[in-house]
Amino acid sequence: MRPLLESAGDLSDWTAFADSWNQLGPDPYLAAKGRFLRRRHATFTASAHGPVAPATHQAHYQTLQYNALQGDIQRWFEPVEPSVASGASLRTILTFCNAFFGSLAPTVQHWHVEVHQFRIEASIDAAGEPTPEGSHRDGVDFVLVLLIDRHNIASGTTTIHTPDGQALGHFTLTHPLDAALIHDPRVFHGVTAVTPLVPTEPAHRDVLVVTFRAEP
Repeated sequence: MRPLLESAGDLSDWTAFADSWNQLGPDPYLAAKGRFLRRRHATFTASAHGPVAPATHQAHYQTLQYNALQGDIQRWFEPVEPSVASGASLRTILTFCNAFFGSLAPTVQHWHVEVHQFRIEASIDAAGEPTPEGSHRDGVDFVLVLLIDRHNIASGTTTIHTPDGQALGHFTLTHPLDAALIHDPRVFHGVTAVTPLVPTEPAHRDVLVVTFRAEP
């Protein structure tokens, strides 16, 4: 994945980019349902063969069709920090996504792009649920899931299914920059719960999720 990304730009601020996951705030909507996740969110616009540009901070919205746990509500999260949103690593990742996803959908001229920083934490008392909504689709066209870091955790296996539940495959993102690229209308995806390897030490899984949805 690194050579693919570096063909689109550079990752010169990767250390600071990865460190920004230590500054994520709790997801208040999920905490209200007895689950815990840290996150930040940002929105961008992209055009075919053009730049990816930041958009005004806005709510994240999914219908109940795509998120039975938290659908049909506007969820406002803390924005991605400006230095991260404009930094080299995220610019490179978004440029790669625009070129790659655009090559798969050449008739699309404009994209609505969302960026999510996620940290799921696990403890001796509670496993961490990277996808608390279960196996799902995001209601977009394309998804990039990019591993940033995993520390002191077991499992966290990505599973891919057909819409009728047939298993297509599974794999575990284990090293920084390991990635899953998903054509969302065709498959469901999920991630198994993570547990600490050493129960008394901090344990987390950090990922960046980027979604592209065609604009009319």
